[in-house]
Amino acid sequence: MFTVLTHMAALIACGVAWRFARPGGVDAEATRRALTAVVYYLLLPALVLQVLWRAPLGLDTARIAAAAGVGVLACMLASYLICRGCNMPRAVTGAGILAAAFPNATYLGLPVLEATFGPWARSVAIQYDLFACTPLLLTVGILVAEAHGTRVRSESPLIGLLRVPPLWAAIIAVALNAFAVPTNAWLDGMLSLLGSGVVPLMLIALGLSLRWDAWHYTNLKAMAPVLLVQLLLMPVIVWAVAHLIGLEGRTLNAVVLEGAMPSMVLGVVISDRFGLDTSLYAATVTTSTLLSLATLPLWFHWLGG
Repeated sequence: MFTVLTHMAALIACGVAWRFARPGGVDAEATRRALTAVVYYLLLPALVLQVLWRAPLGLDTARIAAAAGVGVLACMLASYLICRGCNMPRAVTGAGILAAAFPNATYLGLPVLEATFGPWARSVAIQYDLFACTPLLLTVGILVAEAHGTRVRSESPLIGLLRVPPLWAAIIAVALNAFAVPTNAWLDGMLSLLGSGVVPLMLIALGLSLRWDAWHYTNLKAMAPVLLVQLLLMPVIVWAVAHLIGLEGRTLNAVVLEGAMPSMVLGVVISDRFGLDTSLYAATVTTSTLLSLATLPLWFHWLGG
């Protein structure tokens, strides 16, 4: 696990260095948007299609989604109660709920699981995200952001959900899988070539997304309970639910590690869009990502890895 995380950290550091060095005079934010657009609209859908087309889908798929969904909803409730109990402003509460409940299941979770357990674990990361986290984020998460922010949405959350290319790729892949449609050698090779770019580009984009200017006393004080929920409570809940409903072995371990991932990066965009405390959210993403380099090995060791 230590070697895996050092590789991940090195690629994230490349993104951080790019943000400061700006090689070629290209703005870091523009670079991040370009990389994430390529991954989101082309490379990740190709990877999702390839992996889920051939993955063994069955009862464990429902179990993975259930463990992830319960973990997200439980942590949303826990962070809401904590923020209300501490009398935090509505914008802070909204950002805190999103940061505490939605893990970086794909941008960091997928490469960590693949490098730790092998290529088979990619399907766990994809199912965890696309069958639970993403649908909840773009429905319940959006409603929470709107309720605590200063701006209203311009469209239904369900419309936003229908605009997620990796989710459509997952639906198509599951249909092909269910009807046992054989893969074509040329197409499989093309999907593999496209998918191979997902991991390095996602990690570099994650480094480009980290915000160092958001660290100040007010944010650090508000971040503490959010970090505890995301990095400690979430994996405990996911482990308990997954164990209770019958997940076991390496799949159980992979699911718990997914729950132990730091806060997702996309929440920065949602916070800004709905008028939440974007500074707090950005600081939480940066801090939780750095802390996860220490907490993930601890969870892996606790799981017996």
